[in-house]
Amino acid sequence: MTGGYFLNSLGIVNPLGIGKPEVSKGLFAGQTTGMTLQSGWLPDRSVFVGQAGSILPSISPELEIYDSRNNRLLLSALLEIDTDIRTAISKYGPNRVAVVLGTSTSGIGDNEDGISQKVATGSFPKAFHYDRQDNASLAYFTRDYYNLTGPAMTISTACTSSAKTLASAQRMIQAGFCDAAIVGGADSLCKLTLNGFASLELLSGELCLPFSRNRKGINIGEGAAVFIISRDESDVRIGGVGETSDAYHMSSPDPEGTGALCAMKIALQKSGMTASDIGYLNLHGTATQLNDRMEAGAVNKMLGQVPASSTKAMTGHTLGAAGSTELGFLWLTMQRDFSNDLLPPHIWDGEVDTEIEKVNLISLGEKIEHGSRAMMTNSFAFGGNNISVVLVKE
Repeated sequence: MTGGYFLNSLGIVNPLGIGKPEVSKGLFAGQTTGMTLQSGWLPDRSVFVGQAGSILPSISPELEIYDSRNNRLLLSALLEIDTDIRTAISKYGPNRVAVVLGTSTSGIGDNEDGISQKVATGSFPKAFHYDRQDNASLAYFTRDYYNLTGPAMTISTACTSSAKTLASAQRMIQAGFCDAAIVGGADSLCKLTLNGFASLELLSGELCLPFSRNRKGINIGEGAAVFIISRDESDVRIGGVGETSDAYHMSSPDPEGTGALCAMKIALQKSGMTASDIGYLNLHGTATQLNDRMEAGAVNKMLGQVPASSTKAMTGHTLGAAGSTELGFLWLTMQRDFSNDLLPPHIWDGEVDTEIEKVNLISLGEKIEHGSRAMMTNSFAFGGNNISVVLVKE
């Protein structure tokens, strides 16, 4: 297809592995070994978390102010597509490649001990840098690592953060601010986030079970996924992006799913697709009572019995990185070399919740229906912030 915006390459790391080969192998096999019961995150109990690779690249001394686990996760993903990034910089120039990334926690995990010391002693340790936890750190680190001089921004809208980078980058290219952009996001495990979700009574004490009648809440994970977006044609095109906001409640979704429904509708309209064109839907599927009920109703109304799965039992909810991570799963599904035409399975106990709308959940080993070219992913965030993205295989 001539025209449009394309995802030219993918770098990815999460509890399934580091890099496309490892991640795709675990994804299509329904692997949950990256989800482990760990102590030390909460003061009173152990909790299931999804931890990404323990061996991550180091950040050079001249960029020490950006040295955090969050940025090391990001760097791991960036290095997978380093050649493609440098090719884009060479082609367009360092002032014409933007950085648009998303995060929720940034590097707060690396500063938690320093903050504890400040509370206990009245002073921070010498190595403490506030900039590590600044959300801008993600974009500024990438900008400085590649010596870019174009636009650089971080989006932080909770669990929609990294999906929304696609929409912002498209607008930047369309407005003439840049010719290509590094998009995606990263989020890392930290005590602040886990204790916050625990205070909301949203954490599950076992592996999460999206859409099960036995679901008890979420697992938190970490990871990073990055793409290059440009008008350079490749085999994965951004069909349409739908963004809405409920403004219903600080942390609970609109039970009617109006914003979610509208986000999917807008994404379909912009892509020129109908519900029957969507061959697979990656559900937000957090395994909380309210989110799954809302999403099941909205999906049923808009897409009917589309083949669908939540992948969060394999990665945990990676928060600000969830949108780009699950877009990465769509990208991998569209690449036959990685997917062998398999769809990401829905890992759960098989116990249907008859009190919510029916969802067509995919079993392990199910394949893409012949001729299906379009796929959708949903991300819904605190504050009623919603986004749906349609990708099209060219």
